[in-house]
Amino acid sequence: MDTLPADLHALLIDSVVDYAIFMLDREGRVASWNPGAERIKGYKAQEIIGQHFSRFYTQEDLLAEIPKRALHQAATEGRFTAEGWRLRKDGSRLWASVVIDPILRNGTVIGFAKVTRDLTERREAQEQLERSRQQFFEAQKMEAVGQLTGGLAHDFNNLLTAILGSLELARLRVTQGRGADAERHLDTARGAASRAAALTQRLLAFARRQTLDPRPISASNLVAGITDLIRRTMGPNIRVETQSAEQLWPALCDPNQLENAILNLCINARDAMPGGGRLTIELANETLNGNAPDQGLVPGEYVSVSVLDTGLGMPPEVQARAFEPFYTTKPTGQGTGLGLSMVYGFARQSGGTVRILSEAGQGTCVRIYLPRAVGAVVEDERPVEAQVPIPAASGQTVLVVDDEPAVRLLITEVLNDLGYTAIEAADGAGGLKVLQSNVRIDLLITDLGLPGDLNGRQMAQAGRTSRPNLKVLLITGFAVDQTTSGLPRQGTLVLTKPFSVDDLSGSIRLLMQD
Repeated sequence: MDTLPADLHALLIDSVVDYAIFMLDREGRVASWNPGAERIKGYKAQEIIGQHFSRFYTQEDLLAEIPKRALHQAATEGRFTAEGWRLRKDGSRLWASVVIDPILRNGTVIGFAKVTRDLTERREAQEQLERSRQQFFEAQKMEAVGQLTGGLAHDFNNLLTAILGSLELARLRVTQGRGADAERHLDTARGAASRAAALTQRLLAFARRQTLDPRPISASNLVAGITDLIRRTMGPNIRVETQSAEQLWPALCDPNQLENAILNLCINARDAMPGGGRLTIELANETLNGNAPDQGLVPGEYVSVSVLDTGLGMPPEVQARAFEPFYTTKPTGQGTGLGLSMVYGFARQSGGTVRILSEAGQGTCVRIYLPRAVGAVVEDERPVEAQVPIPAASGQTVLVVDDEPAVRLLITEVLNDLGYTAIEAADGAGGLKVLQSNVRIDLLITDLGLPGDLNGRQMAQAGRTSRPNLKVLLITGFAVDQTTSGLPRQGTLVLTKPFSVDDLSGSIRLLMQD
């Protein structure tokens, strides 16, 4: 039997070409150099032995004293490991995995063993993969944006055609002396405008920018209140069932938007069961931990609202795009593709999420998670009858601030009909100048987003320093966090665009009756 050579350790090191293995003295000077080090670093042994190993480090690392800190950590903690850029002899960089171990004699550090592995190719492959992923996601995003804008253009062009055409016909009939016929065309224009407003609200819901009125609600009471409507909508071939946890927690959300979301899901379920089936609405308490169904969902307590059907189900490729706006599998003209996107946006804006569980041919479950509310349930108070706006008292004046002349015209016309005197301003600076004057102002109606340095909320805050009892009606096209921050709730209302004349009159009534 052949005996192993005494210098086996040195022979093994010299046979390694994939790793740079070399020794350092206590000061960090190179004491040995294997073929792997020559291949990776580019130096021959006679060129580098006796040189300090810091010459392999970049200028950034030298300024941060990385070589010194590496030896100190290896000596005091028993090992130093890191990955980073290092320099070859020719000045090029390599991405290196580095391990430095102390060499001990009688417990005293007499030098260091250093192993370096070249991971440049692996890092470049990872970077290329990441670039490819980013390009793929960018292409997907652009496709979604294209689909969104295309859907918007298509739907709004249809609605604008109806509005503009109807208004032109109404004007023509008036000039022809056929005023009675004009009313029919005006009704058509109003209906198309209302549909455009509804489309905008769905888009805002998807974008999580709609105005919500979250409150503690009983989801079971809400579902019970719309079950008859759902049964009528489903038709005789679909059996509707509801199930609820006995001690269901209150949910924190906007009850009107939850109703809309449930009705949207039920309509989708109906369309997925053309031959009939069973629709179930389940309400449950859910405690979610780190295994929450969505990475953006904070672990905690939630109320889940699930709509289950026994219909056609969704294949994976449909599930992956189900929440995209304007994406629909329905034939042209039978769906806008905004139902699920609205549900998703509402849930996310409410602090929850939506999850789809489905298989082709096995039915679908869409589950909405809503945060558990702290506090007593607030029952929805619906007005029993329309309220008549309170006419202005003698001399009452309203300041109207909006950068859109058409909106100012609408508001001032309504105010004049109610007997108020209206003063107009086109921006926050102009509005504040009026508020800081001696002119009587009983109510401020202002758009939230104004050109210049002052938005509507800031202008109202500044105006209330000299007019503490000033009533404020803020108008906004979408929800903005802290809309009324800094303003007392008493004497302040928010009105969402687009609004009707009745909406505007009602808000004025609520503010001026105090």
